[in-house]
Amino acid sequence: MQDKHVLSVFVVNHPGVLSRVSGLFSRRGFNINSLSVGETEDPEFSRITIVVEGDNYALEQITRQLAKLFDVKRVTQFKPDASVCRELLLIKVKSAPEHRSLIIEAANIFRAKTVDLGADSIIIELTGESSKIDAFIDLMRPYGILEIARTGLTALERGSKSIKNHNIDG
Repeated sequence: MQDKHVLSVFVVNHPGVLSRVSGLFSRRGFNINSLSVGETEDPEFSRITIVVEGDNYALEQITRQLAKLFDVKRVTQFKPDASVCRELLLIKVKSAPEHRSLIIEAANIFRAKTVDLGADSIIIELTGESSKIDAFIDLMRPYGILEIARTGLTALERGSKSIKNHNIDG
């Protein structure tokens, strides 16, 4: 069975690390559904959040291969009920004057923020779970989507645990 898995990879913040991590997936024939990366509270380290599909055996193989990379310090698989996962969406929608208030009202219902308003378009910012993002995109389709930018998933484990004090196999 092909399930989606969220991995958090704690790495040394050096040039080329992201390339080595993502290259491992392509060499093994795994598709990355989503990838986001950024510095942690300590600028010497970065966190890479990767969403990948596969069975448990494939996930175990990927985790072991990641752990072998020199710059990888920790790998954690996030459990859905023990983590907070969010994605950011910027969406530019056509906004004819007769539809503008409907678009803004829909954005408000989704707790989105209007970040740019042009003569014939509107840019909306929305954060949330991927299903919420997908639902909002579907709602905006009839108005005419001009552009979409999505960050990919980012996540943190609930509670006081930190990726810095996990073992390499999570």
